[in-house]
Amino acid sequence: MMSKKCPTVVIDDTTLRDGEQSAGVAFSLDEKLEIARHLAAMGVQELEIGIPAMGSEEREVMQAIVDLKLPARLLAWCRLSTNDLEAARGLRVDMVDLSVPVSAQQMAHKLRRDSDWVLQQITSLIAQAKDDGFEVCLGCEDASRADMNFLKKVAEVAQQAGAKRIRFADTVGIMEPFTVLDKIRSLRSACDLELEMHAHNDFGLATANTLAAVLGGATHINTTVNGLGERAGNAPLEECVFALKHLHGLDTGVDTHAMPAISALVAKASGRSVSWNKSIVGAGVFTHEAGIHVDGLLKDQRNYQGLDPYELGRHHELVVGKHSGRRGLIQAYSDIGIQLNTWQVPLLLQQLRIWVTRTKQIPTVANLIELYSALEVTNNVVGMEEALCQLHPIAS
Repeated sequence: MMSKKCPTVVIDDTTLRDGEQSAGVAFSLDEKLEIARHLAAMGVQELEIGIPAMGSEEREVMQAIVDLKLPARLLAWCRLSTNDLEAARGLRVDMVDLSVPVSAQQMAHKLRRDSDWVLQQITSLIAQAKDDGFEVCLGCEDASRADMNFLKKVAEVAQQAGAKRIRFADTVGIMEPFTVLDKIRSLRSACDLELEMHAHNDFGLATANTLAAVLGGATHINTTVNGLGERAGNAPLEECVFALKHLHGLDTGVDTHAMPAISALVAKASGRSVSWNKSIVGAGVFTHEAGIHVDGLLKDQRNYQGLDPYELGRHHELVVGKHSGRRGLIQAYSDIGIQLNTWQVPLLLQQLRIWVTRTKQIPTVANLIELYSALEVTNNVVGMEEALCQLHPIAS
């Protein structure tokens, strides 16, 4: 169910649109419906669900999502064109994102139009969209490379035409947080529109840029589950939710316990597996091996805990490996019912390090028992040899 709290930042998740634009990703109807259900159920307030101009099959899928009557607002992505808007007519989405290039680079070399034409189109198409019953978000493609004075003019014209929101898109993922903060603050001072940040992760800064945009006055953020999306992807839903909550004290209204399930669902549907050490949702992010860390965790989990795994319905996991210390090894064997003698610990640590270096694996319970058994056999053999030497001394 959606959170009862009033969120301070609204998440407009675009897994079903920009996430699916990741090369080679194609969700089926059932997968899209299931992803939409999960996102809405966990409290994501807005979903960008597709591109009507792709054709009748895409529109049918989008309509099927609309028919679910989810507790979330739904958006359709369109280019700022009459044809795209025509394709969206009849879809009962709440808002259309009308996207248009705003940088000199893309206006000249993609649209092959000038800035005056863009401003005229903004006025005309926003009016048409409103006549069709849609709320309007004006998507400013390549805003990160746009002249700020022109971008402010775009916002002014969009507001006068009746737009509700403007989307600042770092389309090629070239921004860093300090510049984002300055630009969003500047844009915020120039208009009363809702401001949405759309970050790409080409330099690994999508989450950081999204946080900076919120601090600068952005009211909405685009995310995708697992950071799926074009090229290096978009700002990951899971990272933004937790970072806003713990680093800035801002509630998004999202149920964090549902993160593992939606991450697994999108990973399977997209065919894009999640890295073992992927922040927040990776299988190994709460797994500890290093002796200093394990010793500290056993004394008090807060010694090495930046994020509480229980917020995701998970828990810390201690494993043994090359960097394990005495205490971690003793604990690992105690957990499987074996109490080590003092003399066994350094010998087992030595054998463990040899084993993991050779296998490149975390030892299972069976592996630990095998190492222990081998140590016992070796010890017995050594003991027998010593006894035989005492009975039959070697002649000098």
